[in-house]
Amino acid sequence: MDAKLEALKDLASLSRDVTFAQEFINLDGICLLTQMVESGTERYQKLQKIMKPCFGDMLSFTLTAFVELMDHGIVSWDTFSVAFIKKIASFVNKSAMDISILQRSLAILESMVLNSHDLYQKVAQEITIGQLIPHLQGTDQEIQTYTIAVINALFLKAPDERRQVGVESSVDILDCPLTEMANILAQKQLRSIILTHVIRAQRAINNEMAHQLYVLQVLTFNLLEDRMMTKMDPQDQAQRDIIFELRRIAFDAESEPNNSSGSMEKRKSMYTRDYKKLGFINHVNPAMDFTQTPPGMLALDNMLYFAKHHQDAYIRIVLENSSREDKHECPFGRSSIELTKMLCEILKVGELPSETCNDFHPMFFTHDRSFEEFFCICIQLLNKTWKEMRATSEDFNKVMQVVKEQVMRALTTKPSSLDQFKSKLQNLSYTEILKIRQSERMNQEDFQSRPILELKEKIQPEILELIKQQRLNRLVEGTCFRKLNCRRRQDKFWYCRLSPNHKVLHYGDLEESPQGEVPHDSLQDKLPVADIKAVVTGKDCPHMKEKGALKQNKEVLELAFSILYDSNCQLNFIAPDKHEYCIWTDGLNALLGKDMMSELTRNDLDTLLSMEIKLRLLDLENIQIPDAPPPIPKEPSNYDFVYDCN
Repeated sequence: MDAKLEALKDLASLSRDVTFAQEFINLDGICLLTQMVESGTERYQKLQKIMKPCFGDMLSFTLTAFVELMDHGIVSWDTFSVAFIKKIASFVNKSAMDISILQRSLAILESMVLNSHDLYQKVAQEITIGQLIPHLQGTDQEIQTYTIAVINALFLKAPDERRQVGVESSVDILDCPLTEMANILAQKQLRSIILTHVIRAQRAINNEMAHQLYVLQVLTFNLLEDRMMTKMDPQDQAQRDIIFELRRIAFDAESEPNNSSGSMEKRKSMYTRDYKKLGFINHVNPAMDFTQTPPGMLALDNMLYFAKHHQDAYIRIVLENSSREDKHECPFGRSSIELTKMLCEILKVGELPSETCNDFHPMFFTHDRSFEEFFCICIQLLNKTWKEMRATSEDFNKVMQVVKEQVMRALTTKPSSLDQFKSKLQNLSYTEILKIRQSERMNQEDFQSRPILELKEKIQPEILELIKQQRLNRLVEGTCFRKLNCRRRQDKFWYCRLSPNHKVLHYGDLEESPQGEVPHDSLQDKLPVADIKAVVTGKDCPHMKEKGALKQNKEVLELAFSILYDSNCQLNFIAPDKHEYCIWTDGLNALLGKDMMSELTRNDLDTLLSMEIKLRLLDLENIQIPDAPPPIPKEPSNYDFVYDCN
C-alpha cells in the first residue's frame, strides 16, 4: 500500500507534463484510473477502518492525476461510463468526505458538464441542490467555489426550455434536479445561502470565488433574455390587459362608461387621454411601443412590477407628470422602455460570461427580484433627475445620459444592498454630476497654446523613458498567469518574469497562485530575449487560432498575446486583466526596441505630461501665457554701443 501510495503521488505530479500524459494515456492509463475509482474503492473501503488516512490519500492522488491528464484535452469526456459518473457523484453526496477528494470530484463533474452534452444529462440526474447546499454552508471557500462552479456549469449547458421556468415556481428546491436550473436560481433559499455563507462571510472573497459569483450573476440575468427579445403582439388580449392594468392602477378613481350606444367613442377618447398621461409614444395603441427588441416585453414586465409593488411611487410619478405642461412632462412609458434597454446594456443581459471577469455586485444577491427592484430605483432616479435638469421633451437623450452616468458611478462603489445603492444615488444629484464633470474636465484639460505644445514636445521623450523603465521593472517583478482552456478554469498557474539584466525571460508552472514574487531559480524554463522574433496579440496569437471555446470569447481574445521565437515556437499568454496585458505588451515591445502602443501607455503619458507641465508652470500662476511668442523688436538704428563693465 505504501508503494502504491508513492506511485500515485508521483503520477499526480507528473501528469501535469503533456509529454508524460501522452505516453501514459497511450498505455491505457486513463482506463486504469477509472477502473480504480469504479471498482477499486470498494476493496479499499474494507481497509478504510484500519488505514483511513492512506485510503483518502490514495483516492485523492488518483483523482488528481485523472484531472491533470484530462486537462490536456487528449481524451474525449464522452468515453466514460455511467458507473464512473455515479461513483464521482457519490463522493460529492457524502456528508463526511476528505476535502481534497471533494474538490477533485466537483472539478470532474464541472468538466464533464462543460465538455459533453450526454454527460450533462447524466450528471444532472445524479445531483440535487439539496446535496450541494451543505457544501455551500461550510467554511471552506475552495469547496464553496467548486460547488458554485458546478451549478454554473449545469445552468450554462441547460436547454432553453429548462431555463425559462417561472420565477414563482413552487418546486421544492431541496429535491429539485439540477436540470431545472431556473427553479434553483429563482428560489430564495439558494440565494439566501450564498448571500449568508459566501458573500457576507467574515473573510475576503478570492478571485476565483469572485469569478464564479460573477458567472452566477450573469447567468441569472440572462434568464431575462427571452422576455427582452420578445415583441408584444398587439392582438394578444392577455398582453393588452397588462397595459389596461397600468392604466387602472394610475387612474383608478374614474368609473368606466356604460356600454350603451354612443359611448364607444367616448371610451376610446378617454383611453387615448390616459395613455398620453402614462407617457406612451403611441397614444391610440400603446402596444406598438413594445414591438422593438430589446427591450421588448421586459420593459412592460418592469412597469407592471413597479405599479404593483411600489404603487404609491408609481401613481405619484404618473400624476405628477400629467399635471405639468406637455413639453416638461417626463413620459413614464417612454422612459421605462429606454431605461430597461439601458439597464440590460449595463448588465450585459444575453451575453455569455467572460472567462476572466470578477465583477459581481453583492446587491443583486439580496433580493429574489433584483433586476425589477433595480429598475424601480432607477426609474425614480430618472424622474428626479428630469426635474433637477428642468428638462423638456427635447432633452430626453441628455437626461438618459446623465442617468446612465449616475447608475454607473453608483455601481462602481459595489454597494452591498439595494438600499445602499439607492443611498449612493441620492448623493449623485445632477448638480453633483456637473461638479464631477467639471473637475474631470479641468484635470484632463489640455493646454493648446503654442508654448505649451512646444514644452510638451520637449518633455515627452523623458516621460516615455520613465514609462518604459516602469514597464520593464514590472516585468522583472513578474506575473502569475492562469492556464485557461475550454474545459476548466481552476488550479492551473504559471509564472513569468524578466531577469534583472533584461536579457532572459524565466517561466514555469506553479502548484498554486503565489503570494509574492517567485524567485528566478524556481522557474525551470528560460527564453533569451535575443531569440524573440515578434510579439503578436489577439486573433493573431497561435492559441487563439486553435479550435475551442476561448477564441469565441471577445474578452479573452483582448487579453491574449504570444511571443514568437525560433521556428514555429511560441510562448502563449492570457493576461489576468487589461492592465497586466498592457504592462506586458508594452514591456515586450520596449525590449524589442518598438513603440509602446497600449491604451495604458497613452493614459500614463497624458497624466504624467499634464502633471509635469503643471509643476513647471506653478511660478506662472495667474499669468496669462500668450498663444504666440512676442514679436522680435526692430533692429536698432546702429550697433555703435558697448557695455561698460565698470
